[in-house]
Amino acid sequence: MKNKILLLALIQLLFSYSVYGKPIRILVVTGGHGYNQTTFNEMLASLGPEISYEIAELPEAYNMFLPENRSKYDVLVFYHMYQQITEEQKKAFADCIAGGKPLVVLHHSICAYDNWEEYFRIAGGKYFHKATSFEGKEYKPSSYIHDLKFMVHVANKKHPVTRGIEDFEIFDETYDDYYVAPGVTPLLTTEETSSTPVIGWTHKYGKARVVTLQSGHDTPTFQLPVYRKLLKQSILWVYKGK
Repeated sequence: MKNKILLLALIQLLFSYSVYGKPIRILVVTGGHGYNQTTFNEMLASLGPEISYEIAELPEAYNMFLPENRSKYDVLVFYHMYQQITEEQKKAFADCIAGGKPLVVLHHSICAYDNWEEYFRIAGGKYFHKATSFEGKEYKPSSYIHDLKFMVHVANKKHPVTRGIEDFEIFDETYDDYYVAPGVTPLLTTEETSSTPVIGWTHKYGKARVVTLQSGHDTPTFQLPVYRKLLKQSILWVYKGK
């Protein structure tokens, strides 16, 4: 019986490699904000055999942006809200992504680095904890509301990130009055009044494709099949372009 189980596992592994090739290696960067690690990791594990993941927490994760470590992963996924960063770390961080390392930005990651404007450009958006002057405009502090049920509308059904996804209901945290960079391609919107209308978008930073999804607060979203599909398709698209 034991040998049979091992044989089946080997067949499944060989099948995965034959169909998908080597898995896309994602590096999930966390830190600066608590979250349910069990259900978050279950979501990552649900992405299938074509995607493998490793989690690195800031500040130690800064080492993964150094040139000698960039070949160890294929796609960055941000789920952090970190604030502290040195000038040297800023350069390695920005150079890594601008040089072509694909990126998916989730939820509270747009709240990170209040005092580093280049990060606003990397993510294509920013939640402001305080009144902020950016690119000649004044922005008031952003706001949030926990645990709301609201509708999400697919703004671009032809985009690979949202392909096969219809409008859906979500139970999540809304952000309002946050910055969304001009020129992004909106993917998801909402009419919920406690939220900025655009809640999912894509753009390029240097040579890298970037997808940002504002939702992703807690277990109900981690377990939502449509959110898992969005995350998977985001990873596939920023890496493969399809």
